[in-house]
Amino acid sequence: MRAVVQRVRRASVTVDGRIVGAVGRGLLVLVGVGRDDTDRDADYVSAKIRDLRLFADAGGRMNRSVAEVGGAVLVVSQFTLFGDCRRGRRPSYSGAAPPDRARALYDRLLDRLRLNGLPVQAGEFQAMMDVELVNDGPVTVLLDSGRVF
Repeated sequence: MRAVVQRVRRASVTVDGRIVGAVGRGLLVLVGVGRDDTDRDADYVSAKIRDLRLFADAGGRMNRSVAEVGGAVLVVSQFTLFGDCRRGRRPSYSGAAPPDRARALYDRLLDRLRLNGLPVQAGEFQAMMDVELVNDGPVTVLLDSGRVF
């Protein structure tokens, strides 16, 4: 599972002109599910998102998590994170999970974040979405569960 985690002042996702998810201060997380990912990958990524210290403490150091600052998380599915661009000019998406498996792990990630008490909003799985954000910093980190197992 791969995730691009961005600290935001605000973010929203729109489908067909209607806002389906929006947050103020917090994190925008773009998530891709790989063909070999399991529940363990979703659990790992959700724990990392919950615990990452990306927000400033009183001394100005990035030492606080999204939960500690009372922030929220907007999660958007993005299979293109598994685009392989090493050959040719068109990415191959053969490393991405099929939609039914990806949806199950995406939903598990959302459930785990909510179980930890985080306010969570989400995009619409498999929809064409417009994502708007105001970066805070900018601060952007990459997570890849495949590198730890």
